[in-house]
Amino acid sequence: MRIISYNVNGIRAAIKKGFVDWLATDPADLICLQETKAVKEDVNHKLFSDLGYHNYWFSATKKGYSGVAILTREKPDEIIYGNGHGASDDEGRVIQVQFGDTRIINAYMPSGTSGEHRQLFKYEWLDEFLVYLNKLKKKNPKLILCGDYNIAHKEIDIHDPKGNKNSTGFLPEERAWLSKFLESGWIDSFREFHPEPHRYSWWSQRFPSVRLNNKGWRIDYINVTEALRSQLIDAEILPDVKHSDHCPVMVEIKLG
Repeated sequence: MRIISYNVNGIRAAIKKGFVDWLATDPADLICLQETKAVKEDVNHKLFSDLGYHNYWFSATKKGYSGVAILTREKPDEIIYGNGHGASDDEGRVIQVQFGDTRIINAYMPSGTSGEHRQLFKYEWLDEFLVYLNKLKKKNPKLILCGDYNIAHKEIDIHDPKGNKNSTGFLPEERAWLSKFLESGWIDSFREFHPEPHRYSWWSQRFPSVRLNNKGWRIDYINVTEALRSQLIDAEILPDVKHSDHCPVMVEIKLG
């Protein structure tokens, strides 16, 4: 199975920039979208079903904000909307699908960029989510977590680590959480195959030259539990796909 995670920064805007044409090239069997900024009724979802994708949406109660969706060629055995964390579910941050003994979780983690109260919310969200994942892993050891984590883990994952040492998304507490998460039995699928630097998934839109000169951050991940490590086939970042300030990240994994 080829799985893609992609923060589209508004699905309607991405469609206007050629998202459906890209989808028609068959980039993956399952695509986890973050920051859809829409409810299903806002979008001509027949565009997806005509290409053979079932589509499932979990949107924020606030219009035009946050939201996640999953496009999948194979119909899942189960769809789980949210993760039972009220504040998170109100913001449409998690949707999950089950295929046999494997659960795929699509998460849009808070950014913390809009003020101290949101940074505190981010820390609370991360801590609560890790507790949730640890409980889930005991019942369902085969987990795949896709999403925009809004955290660059190590210096290799950001173009200017010194200049961004006090920036949200690269704060010591955030990076420590991601280390703790990985140490709890998760594999960074991209780094399993790509130890090289200068591989990023997000670029600021303030200056067009930022993406042109690859001054980015790697904040989008597909991580798998230790139980799935041996089933990983490949992982990649796709910077030439440009419908958003993010680009897709991909993993190929053998399931079943």
